[in-house]
Amino acid sequence: MPGRVVCVSLLALAGALPAQAATEPSPPAGSDPWYVREDFKPVRRIAIRIANDLDQPVRATPVVITPAQIPELAGMHELTVTLVDPKGTPRPVPTKEQLAVMGPHGIRQETNGRQLDLQMDDLDKDGVWDELFFQADLKPRETRTYYLYLGFHQRGWNPHGAAAAIGSYSRHMVPFWESGNVGWKLWFPDSADVYGKRKNILVAPQILTQNWDGYAVAYVDPAYGSDIMSVDDSFGGGGIGLFETPGSDHVSRPRFSPNADAAERWNTNQLKDTRYAFEVIVNGPLRSMVRVKTMNWNTGKGRYALEQVYTAYAGHNYATAKVKFGEWKPGSKGVEFAAGIRKKAGETLGLRQGGVVVTTAPEAIRNPDDTDSTQNALTVAYAGIGLVVKDSYRARHVPVAQQQGNEVFRFPERADGTYEYMLAAGWSEGEVLKTAAEFRDYVVGVAKEYNSPARLAGYEAQARE
Repeated sequence: MPGRVVCVSLLALAGALPAQAATEPSPPAGSDPWYVREDFKPVRRIAIRIANDLDQPVRATPVVITPAQIPELAGMHELTVTLVDPKGTPRPVPTKEQLAVMGPHGIRQETNGRQLDLQMDDLDKDGVWDELFFQADLKPRETRTYYLYLGFHQRGWNPHGAAAAIGSYSRHMVPFWESGNVGWKLWFPDSADVYGKRKNILVAPQILTQNWDGYAVAYVDPAYGSDIMSVDDSFGGGGIGLFETPGSDHVSRPRFSPNADAAERWNTNQLKDTRYAFEVIVNGPLRSMVRVKTMNWNTGKGRYALEQVYTAYAGHNYATAKVKFGEWKPGSKGVEFAAGIRKKAGETLGLRQGGVVVTTAPEAIRNPDDTDSTQNALTVAYAGIGLVVKDSYRARHVPVAQQQGNEVFRFPERADGTYEYMLAAGWSEGEVLKTAAEFRDYVVGVAKEYNSPARLAGYEAQARE
């Protein structure tokens, strides 16, 4: 990413790149006053310009910056990079009561902007961060300047708006990723359950460590919400597979291999059948990620292995999934990747348009395993799920009747073995998206962001005496 080095007074920034023209017009160097906190007076900063190319405003939209885009950041420790919104409201002097709670790491009085949360995430676990991540609010077609101030300090508590965890849930390991609004978990390792909350709250630590039943946890605290998806043998809130049979929309699925126990809907032998492994990559505060490995998958027509990374985002009702096949040995040509969701029974509002599918319905939510009928059904005005595929994948939507009816996308085979999709969920009991129409409109809006994400439009490394 082109950038340029600007000396605000007489001090040149050591190690900076040669001056280049920025990719887009920017304010004069040093036009924003420098951020100061009572104990932090930085002399180096990088002005980053973040662009929204859409004709719609975006809220808490993901922003990703890599070291390749801004080489000056390469190898820097997260305690030496501070993100500041120059238009943000500075924090006042904390009260004695606030100081007693926040301790020595709380943010003190600020001038000329407001410190924002960010993450510098090591995705490949080699000890060096790979992506700097934060969220931005941008107006339609706005290009906005933020600053990355350089210099060590230890202030800044980060309440988590997203979480990821793996727990022994009813005697087997289950990965869970969530925002404060909704969450997803893999009870079945190839298709996601959906969890709705009544309040903006993180529940994975409590549910997994306490082994609370997802349908009955509201008896503990109504704010925790409930499971709102019966997966059974369907694609649930998001599942994967392969179209292997020419001329057919039948989907081969890891959980339903020739060696699987069809009656129990499980892969029951890890040595002879498909096996899975889970790990948490990132755990908040703004996004949380789990990696799911699917290995030794023998469909009867081919052999496959893949990794998926699921990511939840603070303040949102969607998660994204990135797929990478490490083994792709089809028995014939024309095999296509499949990503799908279960069609809601009794659907009253739906959308199937381009790369977007939404399905919603009123629902009496009941634990399908509650054979003793000890838990009352929870009737809600709507529960909904969505699936989004980027336009660039040229995936084709097909309704698939097998296994209770599902909405699935067929992806043309990609030479690099990588695929991406977005999952969304909402329900009438939540704090946001309380109607099916609101949920549909939300999915349509974030689908546009998914296709055209906020981008780094340029940067300037600046220094002052």
